[in-house]
Amino acid sequence: MSDLFDEPDDATPLEPEERDGLLQSWVTTRADLNEAEQASIDKGAAWARRRRGRDMLSEDFVRRLHKRMFGEVWAWAGSYRRTGRNIGVDAYRIPAEVAQLLDDVRFWVEHGTYDPDEAAVRLHHRLVSIHPFPNGNGRNARMMADLLIQQLGRPPFAWGGADLADIGEKRRRYIDALQSADRHDIAPLLAFARSA
Repeated sequence: MSDLFDEPDDATPLEPEERDGLLQSWVTTRADLNEAEQASIDKGAAWARRRRGRDMLSEDFVRRLHKRMFGEVWAWAGSYRRTGRNIGVDAYRIPAEVAQLLDDVRFWVEHGTYDPDEAAVRLHHRLVSIHPFPNGNGRNARMMADLLIQQLGRPPFAWGGADLADIGEKRRRYIDALQSADRHDIAPLLAFARSA
């Protein structure tokens, strides 16, 4: 069980009380955890796609989507984090930051501020930057971006065509693209989102 909570260097570690929220007793290795989370994510994605046409740009939807994506694995799924992290805003600011982001996205879409791909990728980047949940932020943000881009009539993103939870060259490119976006250069993340 020693490798269960080993994280890549660029991942957000879980606090001990968050680790206690693991619901699946059969999960004893990182591979088991990845398998359990992916099965739950697949169910969450199916739920989200059935809701097509409904307003997904609400704080309630962001939380419910996270709960649907990770609720079979983590007791805290869908709940905002309460502790500081190596990334993200202070925990007390999360609700206001998520609400502001969603207001911004609604404005971008309504006024054509950005083309659809850029609006969705900017949603993804800011949601990751806020880092509202103890874990699963990148996967939740990619799903939100995919749902928005589909709502805007475009195909979902490929996100490098790889499982970005795994350590490797694609994950490194993704992290590098996020860091470029942190420096106000969104182009690498836009390119990565559409790369296969």
